[in-house]
Amino acid sequence: MKKVMAFAALAALASAPALAADGAKLYAEKTCNACHGPEGKKPLMPNYPKLAGQNSAYMEQQMKDIKSGARNNGQTAAMKGVMHLVDDAEMKAIADYLSKLKP
Repeated sequence: MKKVMAFAALAALASAPALAADGAKLYAEKTCNACHGPEGKKPLMPNYPKLAGQNSAYMEQQMKDIKSGARNNGQTAAMKGVMHLVDDAEMKAIADYLSKLKP
């Protein structure tokens, strides 16, 4: 029985690799740092948001809305071009990482 439970736990982890994803690594790999700065504190353009310390759930929802088109304005054009690179679990990992940074 213990072997079955251990296998089930391993299978669950394997099926959701992004849950354990390193948000800092994803932030760099998905090119977020190019526009928002290496630690989300110094955006490339003055109208781009500083992300460090923001609410995780808020950032995750903004990314989802930009990707789906629910949020679509002049400020979303740059993000729209890269959001196809990021899946939902990765969005969560990135948002969680950024929320823990000091602003």
